[in-house]
Amino acid sequence: MSFLEVAEISVHEEGHTVLHNITFGQREYEKIAIAGETGSGKSTLLQTIAGLVQPSAGQITFEGKRVIGPHDKLVPGHEGIAYLSQHYDLPQFLRVEQVLRYANMLQGDEAETLYEVCRISHLAQRKTNQLSGGERQRIALARLLSTWPDLLLLDEPYSNLDKGHKLLLQEVIHDITERLAITCILISHDPHDTLSWADRIIVLKGGRIIQEGTPEEVYRHPVDAYTAGLFGSYNLIPADVASEFAAKLGIAARRHDLLVRPEHVRLVPEGTHTLKGTVKSVTFYGGYYDVQVQLQGTIISVRTQDRNVAAGDLVYLSVQPENITLI
Repeated sequence: MSFLEVAEISVHEEGHTVLHNITFGQREYEKIAIAGETGSGKSTLLQTIAGLVQPSAGQITFEGKRVIGPHDKLVPGHEGIAYLSQHYDLPQFLRVEQVLRYANMLQGDEAETLYEVCRISHLAQRKTNQLSGGERQRIALARLLSTWPDLLLLDEPYSNLDKGHKLLLQEVIHDITERLAITCILISHDPHDTLSWADRIIVLKGGRIIQEGTPEEVYRHPVDAYTAGLFGSYNLIPADVASEFAAKLGIAARRHDLLVRPEHVRLVPEGTHTLKGTVKSVTFYGGYYDVQVQLQGTIISVRTQDRNVAAGDLVYLSVQPENITLI
């Protein structure tokens, strides 16, 4: 029996198709991240999985049971699935322990473990109006998890958090999946949140899945420039100059754009499969230098940790064929 199956889901709202024929599955304990630009349908997909949005077509099955949409159910939602919205809310002017006690369905030790995992045990006597945004979010998460769901859906959990609270929440989410053994799907705009955490990434564009794979696959070999841009900087060599570029590197790429990440381009001595260019600029970014190199017909960004070149220098570049993606 599959843990979660999303089969040919479409959602139409106000004459607009938000999701187009979405199909994927999830294994128990598999961590899935959903990526895409604003308006790509990410939140709608999570809400549909949670039983909060009615699909126009298709079916969702969770642990062998069909997820019923709000049109067919008096109280929206599905047992065993918890969804934390970007716009979570807490009762005002109550102590944290009151908020948690009213929602709690766990035994004493289980509840204490949950509060420890969510890093909120020390907040029990504080009132909700005295909490920071990060503290409020972790309490909302603990309240949601007091039902001990099997699947947790997190909609942009890291948005609007400062670095300290974001790092703390990352630890919390790690412990939710590892210590509490709760399967998770999350949405995030930050590639660092998804690439380092997920077992699999699903990329949405215009309500459609355009790529699905491991973080390494999606990062190293995106299907298009849109997907590449979701996960960091990239060089796109247009097709009209790509053939010569590829030939010098020893690969075939007729009528294709070429995409390569800046960290996969190397500054090397002149050789058989190297590209000659002139340094336009060198910019320091703390952990690396960004070197802009003018080649014939295009400019290439090179990411390096050693600054051994300056503007105006003649340099040679090399890229391993396995790091080049044909678009």
